[in-house]
Amino acid sequence: MTTPRLTFLGAAGTVTGSKYLLESAGRRLLIDCGLFQGMKALRTMNWEQLPIDPASIDAVLLTHAHIDHSGYLPALIRDGFKGPVWCTSATAELCRLLLPDSGRLQEEDAAYANRKGYSKHHPALPLYNEADAERALQHVRSLRFDEPKDLGHGMSATFSHAGHILGASSVRVALGEGQPSVLFSGDLGRYDDLLMRDPNDAPAADFLVMESTYGDRQHGDDDPTDDLAQAISRTVARGGSVIIPAFAVGRAQLLLHVIAQLKARSAIPDVPVFLNSPMAVDTTALYRRFARGHRLDDTQLAAMAGVARMVRSVEESKALNRNRMPSVIVSASGMATGGRVLHHLAALGPDPRSTIILVGYQSPGTRGADLQAGKRTLRMFGGDVDIRAEVVSISGLSAHGDADDLMRWAKSMPGKPRRTFLVHGEPPAQQVFAARLKDTLGWQVDIPQRGTNVELT
Repeated sequence: MTTPRLTFLGAAGTVTGSKYLLESAGRRLLIDCGLFQGMKALRTMNWEQLPIDPASIDAVLLTHAHIDHSGYLPALIRDGFKGPVWCTSATAELCRLLLPDSGRLQEEDAAYANRKGYSKHHPALPLYNEADAERALQHVRSLRFDEPKDLGHGMSATFSHAGHILGASSVRVALGEGQPSVLFSGDLGRYDDLLMRDPNDAPAADFLVMESTYGDRQHGDDDPTDDLAQAISRTVARGGSVIIPAFAVGRAQLLLHVIAQLKARSAIPDVPVFLNSPMAVDTTALYRRFARGHRLDDTQLAAMAGVARMVRSVEESKALNRNRMPSVIVSASGMATGGRVLHHLAALGPDPRSTIILVGYQSPGTRGADLQAGKRTLRMFGGDVDIRAEVVSISGLSAHGDADDLMRWAKSMPGKPRRTFLVHGEPPAQQVFAARLKDTLGWQVDIPQRGTNVELT
């Protein structure tokens, strides 16, 4: 019998592009199928041919729907993958929103670049289009939490709650009798989060592939809602508007929940709030359908959905930039890498009365990271935009568990794995967290690089 192998095709030494190839008994599973995001050197990797034939992969297992975990699926299926894509029901529903939107945005970005002539490629092309994404959705199959799914040849997969966003999972793959098991943490949420339920305890496994995004950081004891209230209040006092780049899935809903609470206790002025992202609008509606994945009751859900005007049309979006009355605009994307928020940054960022609030992790190479580092000029739409708005960073609203949360989840695992592989993190965070796991738990910890191939013996 051949020895099982694990190959790290993405999210190794960086936080995006999650892809892990698990091979055993002639079967190939791909756990996650995400896009690289952030710096150009990372985004360029999306165009590289995979080192394996997509047609040779038997199934894909998705931990959750964020594009850095699911966004390469349309390309994989276009290039020959024919098997099922297994995930939880909420993840399947979110993929129906995220993947076509990803294809559509790529088409629009390519078309805009061609019209403006600022692309180095002639013509600029999308990695995949909306039609590719719609075809990919035909392969998506949903399953229940905590019920083993038979994958054939003695292999099975079990999905357990990971917090983070709706449907997010840790996935344990059992390779069959006499073979090891492998646990993929996925992205782990926070304990005692304002919105999402706690991650489940980690199940026992022989090998662990664990995220480490915040492996060297704590979210802090300061109440992030107070920081948000102060930033909004002082912006309104000087007649400006607040722009909050936010991921359409998870972060946008958390912000609406917090803003609704702040308004209810008169902690911020009663100014208009706009959710300018059709995807975020649709995602907000899913919180009623998947109530077991979060903490909000019916009253809180109604307040979250009712605190903001839901903006869908392009004309409504453009009108927000012409409105000079104070307001709060929550818009995607969360790291200002694309989407409608760029138009708000271009229109309102030069106004010193305005405030840009960054919430959560900002990957190196993104406009969000540039703003966080103090850069006052952003490259957008083929030109430079001077940013005179106040820039505020609020870390306590992240959907990722911090170092203590990650450690708590690791400690919940019955017994220690033979080996642990840290992924989905920048090298400094991974090194700090690896040392902590070794010193505290006595675990053997490796930090693989992209292309690393290991035998699971």
